[in-house]
Parts: sequence; structure tokens; C-alpha cells
Amino acid sequence: MNLRRDVFQAIADPTRRAILLLVASQSMTAGAIAANFDTARPTVSKHLQILTECELLEQTQNGREIYYHINANKMKEVDDFVENFRKMWDDRFNKIESIMKKYKSK
Repeated sequence: MNLRRDVFQAIADPTRRAILLLVASQSMTAGAIAANFDTARPTVSKHLQILTECELLEQTQNGREIYYHINANKMKEVDDFVENFRKMWDDRFNKIESIMKKYKSK
């Protein structure tokens, strides 16, 4: 059975978010990524598989090594979705700030 992975379920895991932060600045091999965690390498490989299935990471083969790097287009989709909530909360906080300034001036 082929499971469809959800992007937001994938980034809900703190280890996967940490992996995304690691490869955001440079492509890395699975071994280099795993060296940054105190978990077994197969566990990190599973996280990489999930991030790849969600298309948050892409793989590039260079000789015998596979490098993982951020899929900027997919990350932009996530950002676009979250931006709506960011705007909504900014508006709410601005309203609260305005009310507090009026209250404080009285």
C-alpha cells in the first residue's frame, strides 16, 4: 500500500524540521545529516524518506553519494499557506495594541 505523505505532518516532527534547517544552507549526504543527531542512522534515513516523499527534499546523485537539498518550490507552497495565518494574527495583534494604547492614554 502506497501512503500519501502530508507536508504538515512531515514538518510537525522536530527531527525533520531540524533536518530541513541543516540542508537549507547546503546539500548534504545522509551520513553527514545523521552525524548531527543522536539517533540511529536508519531512523534518520526514514525521516529523509518522508521528507523526500513530501517533496520538501530532493535528491541529487554525485558518483556513489546521494545529496539531499531543499525543494524551494515546495517550501514556498508551505510559506504561502502559512502567510494567510500570519497576516490574520498580525491584524489581531495590531488591534490589541491599538486598544491597549487607547486604554493606557486614559
